[in-house]
Amino acid sequence: MAIKKKPSEAWLNFLVHRYDDLVSCRRIPYILLERRMIPEVPGVYLITARNGRYEDIYYVGRTKNLRHRVYDNHLMGSLGSARLKKYLINDKRLTRVKNRYDAKEFIKANCYVRWIEEEDMRNRAAIEGYITGLLFPKYGLYEEH
Repeated sequence: MAIKKKPSEAWLNFLVHRYDDLVSCRRIPYILLERRMIPEVPGVYLITARNGRYEDIYYVGRTKNLRHRVYDNHLMGSLGSARLKKYLINDKRLTRVKNRYDAKEFIKANCYVRWIEEEDMRNRAAIEGYITGLLFPKYGLYEEH
């Protein structure tokens, strides 16, 4: 059975435009990030890490509150609220990252964050999925249920 509906050109253009918005916006090093710098609005975010002249894509996410997710959870949060920390601890190549405190220091020393605001929940999910499919982040992809 074939799927009848094909994505419209306008929808694909929207996704490409939002991708461009995210990857071209100012990246902020976590070491310089202050909680007040992040808006308390819904959006999509991208966490990367330095790798010479390039950035490795670590994590793509969506949230109802960028400040809470990007700062309170990913940087300051426990392992239960900050999956990125858990992924870093479990990465055998990162031998110096043994606990959540080491993971926090690794994020501060090596990672950048950028974000775009997006009010609509369905759009946020589509943007996150589209960007994840294009950039294939190192962390944040996990087994299906």
